[in-house]
Amino acid sequence: MCAYQRKTWIEKRDLTKEAKVKRLTTDFADMKAGEKMLIATPKIVADYIQHIPAGKEGTLAQMRKDLAVEYHADKTCPVTSGIFLRIVAEAAYEEYQKGKVISKITPFWRMMNEQSPAAKKLTFGTTFLFSQRKKEGLPTGKKKPVKEMELVD
Repeated sequence: MCAYQRKTWIEKRDLTKEAKVKRLTTDFADMKAGEKMLIATPKIVADYIQHIPAGKEGTLAQMRKDLAVEYHADKTCPVTSGIFLRIVAEAAYEEYQKGKVISKITPFWRMMNEQSPAAKKLTFGTTFLFSQRKKEGLPTGKKKPVKEMELVD
């Protein structure tokens, strides 16, 4: 019997994959056929977030523009950017739960607020996100944060 063990968020973030730039053959999201689209990696997204100073926030849209320029593409894939942002957030929280100090984890709260689509999918809720944004003086959402939930396999 072969038991499949799901990868941790840290493992998903740390996969050794290369960024890819592909020329689109059809229109996709906010991109037109013929444009070059960057498919980043979770590590590239984490590195980008690491460079946002405390007390400042970035946006997914700005990150997509910045990474596209850096990798000589027209745009960055919006779908994988959102997915990778979530992977980075989950991995950072996983590290925090394992005892890593806040100053040593990726400060994903500088790119995500409680109302972000990715925040609504976080397995640990938005309470931690809310408190970190508040500590850094970043705007917080109007809704109450979602409490941490106990996960059942």
